[in-house]
Amino acid sequence: MNQKEIIKTLWNTIYPKSDLTLLNSFLAELESFKKIQQDSQPFWYQDAVVYSIYVDLFNKDFEGLIEKLDYIRSLGVNTLWLLPILDSPMRDAGFDIRNYDKIRHELLGLPENHSKEEQEYLFGKFLNEAHTRGLRVIFDIALNHVSETHPWFQQARSSEDNPYRDYFIWTKDTSLYQDARIIFKGMETSNWEKVGDWYFFHRFFNFQPDLNYRNPHVLLDMLRHFIYWQRLGVDGFRADAIPYIWKEDGTDCENLPQTHLIVKFIRAILDSIRPGTLLLAEACQKPNKVVEYMGDGDECHAAYHFPLMPMFYKAIASEQAEPIIKILDTKITPPIPENAQWFTFLRCHDELSLELVYVSEEDRKYIHDRYCLQPEWDFRQGEGISARLANLFQFDERKIGLAYSMMLTLPGTPVIYYGDEFGKENDQRYYEEMIKLTGKDDTRFLVRGKINWPLREVQLNDPSTFQYRVFHRIQKMLEVRCQTGVFGRGSMEFISIQTGEAGANPALLAYERRIEDQRIIVLQNLSSKPQLAMLDNFAKEGVDLLQDKAVQLNEIVMKPFAYHWIKID
Repeated sequence: MNQKEIIKTLWNTIYPKSDLTLLNSFLAELESFKKIQQDSQPFWYQDAVVYSIYVDLFNKDFEGLIEKLDYIRSLGVNTLWLLPILDSPMRDAGFDIRNYDKIRHELLGLPENHSKEEQEYLFGKFLNEAHTRGLRVIFDIALNHVSETHPWFQQARSSEDNPYRDYFIWTKDTSLYQDARIIFKGMETSNWEKVGDWYFFHRFFNFQPDLNYRNPHVLLDMLRHFIYWQRLGVDGFRADAIPYIWKEDGTDCENLPQTHLIVKFIRAILDSIRPGTLLLAEACQKPNKVVEYMGDGDECHAAYHFPLMPMFYKAIASEQAEPIIKILDTKITPPIPENAQWFTFLRCHDELSLELVYVSEEDRKYIHDRYCLQPEWDFRQGEGISARLANLFQFDERKIGLAYSMMLTLPGTPVIYYGDEFGKENDQRYYEEMIKLTGKDDTRFLVRGKINWPLREVQLNDPSTFQYRVFHRIQKMLEVRCQTGVFGRGSMEFISIQTGEAGANPALLAYERRIEDQRIIVLQNLSSKPQLAMLDNFAKEGVDLLQDKAVQLNEIVMKPFAYHWIKID
């Protein structure tokens, strides 16, 4: 089938009772758009290194961000993920969107009533500056919900017969959708919020009404927003809260078949405008469920490997390689389509999540007990930890480097959370400010906060500082990663490292990454004690790429938490 036939087939499956006139009118709109030139590197996301930022917290606004693009590029990054930039009252860090086609005015340095033309000029200037430096740009679009201040919801709540009423889910019977879990446990007590005699449905905060995708107008209006940004030059979108967009009473309202059909429809439309525009799934689910969001290569191009992230912490705390090996076993993490990719991360703008949808109760407790070092770091009653990477590892640069070594060399596209490259710490002042602003004790604000660049620049230029040492560790690893395609696209095979007659050493995490004629062995000591590694089954000698020196493979004495990336012929 051609693209148009695929789109029509999906539409008829999702909305079998809908008048085709609605779809045909939308398709006619698409025909009127000037086609964007196809990306010359359609699989660019497989070789990406992503840097995740809040524009305002990073450096005030887009002009400030432009000033720091050379710094970001020097780190070894080639993709920027802009955390929410769209118009919002900011009660949920911008994930409560008020207008999907408008950037928050303060990020542009414009008055609140700025024009589309002004927005497109200034945002276009930023995109051009980023693209000139070889930086791709993606940003968040929340698909599942909007802010209660969104014009659609303001119209919907104004009267029962308003045309926008059906953009949301209303009832007087709150026994509906009882199997849908409360996601913000400890902060919300119900998925229903009362307005007059009616209740509206929400999966997240009570000021974020869920959209009703049973109404085909919702899907088409959301796509118009995607296309607006796509045509301005944005390289991709992080689809926030994607598993929840379709609801069925009597189910848990997650990962339903219609959800996947809608994702396929979105992908088909984006591909019809510009193939290669990234669609990235934020699906906090078990790996076998997350894989489904990549479909047969016809849904999202990529998805976050949420269950891998907590295993980095368990492996280092337990000094055992087994948590990493187990989570990446194909019985738990199934293979993905050839054109798809995992996105991996150590920390992000949210908590270190320990949701039971992807960790066992035993793992949750083990990690929480060892890393939730202060009571205020607790999030969602033990299902998460709100702390920066440096805080979690108690400012031990060896453990930070080891964690980065694992993330940067295991399969997938790595995501670096702003400030973690120099060990940014929790921001208590920002957390307290946001409690006052939002009225919610959301401890995730601890891991956000502004960067004091004058202070950081002094630290990054002083070899005696913790920040300098962490930055240069990570920068060196990224430099080596960018010189090879093996880590983004190569095959991987775990290696059992023998230690004399004692057998396999459980504290050593080792694997071979291979692509074409490139072979690199990654060797990591998860132990707080020195370990002996013997790799003489591979070759007599290799080159340690991180230290730029030859190494004898028959006997490597590894320091605590050490790591080596060894190129062999």
